[in-house]
Amino acid sequence: MSEVRVRFAPSPTGPLHIGGVRTALYNYLFAKHHGGKFLLRIEDTDRNRYVDGAEDYIIESLKWLGLTPDEGVGFGGDLGPYRQSDRKEIYKQYVFQLVESGWAYYAFDTPEELEELRRISDQKGETFIYNPQSRMQLNNSLNLSEEEVKSKIDSGEHFVIRFKIPENETVHLNDLIRGEIEINTNTLDDKILFKSDGMPTYHLANIVDDHLMKISHVIRGEEWLPSMALHELLYRAFGWKAPRFAHLPLILKPEGKGKLSKRDGDKHGFPVFPIEWKKADESAMGYREEGYLPDALVNMLALLGWNPGTEQEIFTKKELIKLFSLEKVSKSGARFNPEKTIWFNHQYIQKMNDLDILTIYRKMLEERNIKSNDEFNLKVIELLKERANFISDIYTQGDFFYHAPENYDEKAVKKAWKEDTSILLSEFSNELIALPKFNQQQIHKLAEEFVEKKSIGFGRLMMPVRLALVGGLHGPDVPVIMELIGRDETHRRLSLICSKL
Repeated sequence: MSEVRVRFAPSPTGPLHIGGVRTALYNYLFAKHHGGKFLLRIEDTDRNRYVDGAEDYIIESLKWLGLTPDEGVGFGGDLGPYRQSDRKEIYKQYVFQLVESGWAYYAFDTPEELEELRRISDQKGETFIYNPQSRMQLNNSLNLSEEEVKSKIDSGEHFVIRFKIPENETVHLNDLIRGEIEINTNTLDDKILFKSDGMPTYHLANIVDDHLMKISHVIRGEEWLPSMALHELLYRAFGWKAPRFAHLPLILKPEGKGKLSKRDGDKHGFPVFPIEWKKADESAMGYREEGYLPDALVNMLALLGWNPGTEQEIFTKKELIKLFSLEKVSKSGARFNPEKTIWFNHQYIQKMNDLDILTIYRKMLEERNIKSNDEFNLKVIELLKERANFISDIYTQGDFFYHAPENYDEKAVKKAWKEDTSILLSEFSNELIALPKFNQQQIHKLAEEFVEKKSIGFGRLMMPVRLALVGGLHGPDVPVIMELIGRDETHRRLSLICSKL
C-alpha cells in the first residue's frame, strides 16, 4: 500500500457531534495503523451556515481527545491551505477545466423557474431532476450559443456550473465496508459544482482538495454514500485516480431507531458533544465538563461500530491502533448506550494512578474553596475510588471528610437515634479522647469493648456514630473515617449531633 493519507473534514457550523468525533477517530486509527498521516481540513464553503468559534471548538475537541492531526488547520503542513475558504482561486481553475473538457456546463435557470418545474412535476406525480433527460430543454450552455453564454455572463446574470452526468451508464463502485455497489447514472442529477459568487459547492471542493492533498482513503459517514457515484465520476472527468472509499454506519438513538441527536441527549441527560459548547443563544453540555476521561470516551467510541472479533472491551490507544481495520467495521448502525459510556469511565478511573486522580481532584476542591493537603486527599481517593464513576464522585460521596454534616438524614435518624443515644455517644467520645493512639485498629478495639461493657449490639453504637460523622448511614468503615478526620474533629462531630438531636 502506498502512503496512507486520510482526512477529517468537518464544517464549522456549530459544535462537533459525537458521530463526527467517531469519524475523526476511525480516520486517526486507520492512519496510525498504516503508519500514515491524519489531516484536519475545514470545509467552510457554505458561508451562510458558518458559525464563529466552531473551528476553534473542533481543534480543541481533537486535542482534548488526543486525536492530534499531523497536518491541517492549526497544525501546519506542506499541502495547504487546509481551509476551503482560503482556496477559492484553486477551485476556479479546476471547474473551468471541466467546462472546457465538456464535463460541466453553465446553467442560467433561476430558482423561480426551477421551483415551477418541480411544481408541475409534482402535479403529474413525478419528480423533477436536472439530469440527462431534462437538461436539453433547460436554460443552459448546452442549448445556447457561445455568444449567448458570453453575453449572459458579461451582463452579470446569475449562473451556476453543473456537472454533466453521463447518460444511462452503470457506475461500478467498491466501498471498503459495504462492498460492491452499482448505480445507474439516470438516477443521478447534474449537481451544481460552482456558483457565480465564486464559491464552489462541497462536491467540487471535496474532490479537488482530496486529490491535491494526496488523500488515499476517504472514511466518512454513510450520509455521503449517495454522493459516491458522483465523486467517482468527477475523478474520471479530471483523469485522476480516485481514493478508496469507506462509509461508516450511523450512531443510533438509545432506543435504536434513528440517528442520535442533541435532543436525545437533552431527553436522557447525557452529552452528545465532546466539550461544552457556549454561545449567546445556545449552550450544550460536553463530555469533558461532565467528568468523562478522554481515553474512556475514545475507547467507547471505537467500539461503537467496530469490533476486533474478541470479548475484550478495554483497549489502550496503542492497542486500538494495532487492531483497527475497516474490514471489522459494521455495516449496520450502532446503538448508543449512555450507561455503557459511564461504565467505561468507571473502568478507566479504576485503572488510573491515584496521583493522576489527585491532580484533577485537587482542582475540584480548589473550585469549592476547600483547603486540604495532598496526603489527606490521597487517602480519601484510595478509600472512595472503587465506587466512583467520575472523579467528582469522590467528593460528592466523601464531602463529609472536609466538613461536618449540617443536617442528618431523617430516615437514618429514626433508625439510629434512641432516647439514650446522646449519653452513649458522650461516654464513647470521652473514651476516644483518652486513646493513646487514634488509629482504626485502636478505635475498633475500643468500640468492641464499649458495646460489650454496655451489653448492646454493635450497630446500636456505630450507627449513630456514623450518622454524626457522615450525616447518613453510608460511607467507609467508621474507624477509618474517624482516623482520617482525626481525634478532635471526631469529638466535635459527636458533640454536635448530641446538641442537635
